[in-house]
Amino acid sequence: MVFKSKIKWIALFVLVLSFASLITHLSIARSSTVDLVQYSAQAGFRDDFSTTSQSMRTKRLWGPVKPLRSLQSYANPRNSYPVPNKHNNGFIYAKIFGGFANIRSSICDLVTVSRLLNATLVIPEIQASTRSKGISNKFKSFSYLYDEEHFIESLTADVLIVKSLPDNLKAERKKNAFPTFKPKNSASPDFYTKEVLPKLKKGRVIGLVITDGGCLQSILPPSMSEFQRLRCRVAFQALQFRQEIQTLGQRMVARLRAWGQPFLSFHPGLLRDTLAYHGCAELFQDVHTELIQYRRAQMIKRGIINEELNVDSHLRRENGSCPLMPEEVGVLLRAMGYPPKTIIYLAGSETFGGQRVLIPLRAMFANLVDRTSLCSKAELSDLVGPESPLPLDLFQSPPAKSEQQLKEEWKRAGPRPRPLPPPPDRPIYRHEKEGWYGWITEMDKEPEPSPMDLRMQAHRLIWDALDYIVSVEADAFFPGFNNDGSGWPDFSGLVVGQRLHISASSTTYRPDRKVLAKLLNATRDNMYHPKHNWTLLVREHLNKSLSEEGLIRQSLLSKSALFISHPLPECSCRISSAEAPVHVKGKNGQFLYGGEEECPKWFGQEILLSEPTGEEDGKSEDSETTEYESDQVEIPESNDNDKTKSSLTFDQDEEMDPND
Repeated sequence: MVFKSKIKWIALFVLVLSFASLITHLSIARSSTVDLVQYSAQAGFRDDFSTTSQSMRTKRLWGPVKPLRSLQSYANPRNSYPVPNKHNNGFIYAKIFGGFANIRSSICDLVTVSRLLNATLVIPEIQASTRSKGISNKFKSFSYLYDEEHFIESLTADVLIVKSLPDNLKAERKKNAFPTFKPKNSASPDFYTKEVLPKLKKGRVIGLVITDGGCLQSILPPSMSEFQRLRCRVAFQALQFRQEIQTLGQRMVARLRAWGQPFLSFHPGLLRDTLAYHGCAELFQDVHTELIQYRRAQMIKRGIINEELNVDSHLRRENGSCPLMPEEVGVLLRAMGYPPKTIIYLAGSETFGGQRVLIPLRAMFANLVDRTSLCSKAELSDLVGPESPLPLDLFQSPPAKSEQQLKEEWKRAGPRPRPLPPPPDRPIYRHEKEGWYGWITEMDKEPEPSPMDLRMQAHRLIWDALDYIVSVEADAFFPGFNNDGSGWPDFSGLVVGQRLHISASSTTYRPDRKVLAKLLNATRDNMYHPKHNWTLLVREHLNKSLSEEGLIRQSLLSKSALFISHPLPECSCRISSAEAPVHVKGKNGQFLYGGEEECPKWFGQEILLSEPTGEEDGKSEDSETTEYESDQVEIPESNDNDKTKSSLTFDQDEEMDPND
């Protein structure tokens, strides 16, 4: 009985204590009650960023790279450069095939060749727009992308440019009376001076068909440094998009900056041709792998690739030959310290695999936007101009089979254990017969592009132009695939080159995919909760890619393929500073980095003096923790890694940050 009474008193005491705790919590809640307001997406977006920005290491993630601040763009002629005259060797007209990157690099080479041959350049024809049916007559060929008047005016002191051939030569061109050349993208200056120039002088007109993204070798002899600077003036000054594209592009940048936070641009580089060239089919699944393999078989048949059809895609990925998948980029950005609410602009008019491959990246960064989320349909449709309508329903049902054909198919089908009932009659859906899904399941040969396909190819030029503007203006840029070794120009390479020319100290990542593949393989089982020392290794590599080390590595890989992706040292100058730059030379003895001339005195020494030193920011950053680090779950390390972990922490403070 005594024991039962004690239990009753204990139960009573617990009830009283619970009641007192409840009263206390209710009183605290009443004293801290605030009025509820209706949630606004835009207001909530800003509130999220206001709390995030306080804890983010802004200087390390978005700030300029100090070792590269002394580099300034300076593409003006250095030596005597005679003005071209009308009494030259003749006219050069050209047809340019390919996508956005091919067109831009080809025009730069074409102007340089015209100057080399002392010829008048006819505005080149962009075949992606001229082949399209029913495209707007308001924007045709060159003017579909670029401003013709500005292009001609800005190059007046370099090359004579006309909009078309004289009337007496147009008729002869239609009769194919003039010689036509198909130069490679690595054609030497001797090819033009010895083979093309004699025929130009004789016939007064020649034609060029450019298909490989260029028509002149990237690295020219030191005596032709003025031609390299001419390439820069074409790429970064003369090639301005037409006014409608510029206006909408700047409007997109303004909308991104309206949130009051910096943003990062990311280009996946997932293109079908690129994936087929490098044999990366196994990175995808089902029908996408078949599409890549079909395109690879075509390249082998045409002699573009001298390899086997089937290769180990995972081995290619470890060698750095395949693009980084979007989920891998998301993991790397989180390891760098970018919080989940970071604004990421997705560039590129084509992402092979569609929205499915972007799902993991969207899960890590909810604020992943592209042109369709920043622009209305009306704005995008106004950009392409009025176009004649195409047939709405291009789908044709397969012809009905006769009774005799059905009997023949039944006989050829082979023996069966018993007659099977006919399958239930159902309609044939369009997606089963239309587009790539239809032909790859029924035919061995890819059909010719439809009128809608050709129109979409032309539209992609405009979408890439918008993405190019945003990527160049972005606070940070991360390429998913560049410097692939194919020799073809790529979107990311052009963006990296222009960002280097305009502002060398901007946050532009130049990762080594081979190194990142090893890091990702090492933590494949714990990708979303990596070990702390793995995170430091990622930060160390990506921070080095921002600074001189990454720039030097890029110079060795990209300049030999495309000069405007690394316009150094010819198109830049260096403001005198206390630190002497590292000098790097290529195989032919030419400077790839560090050989820049000193900027003229009138250039202004106040550029460096006006920039903040960042000492106060550096002090505050060390005491702050990023949102990613605060949420990170660390996995215990073994005793063997303790020394490595402590040394890596020291390296992070002393060497890793390129901004210090």
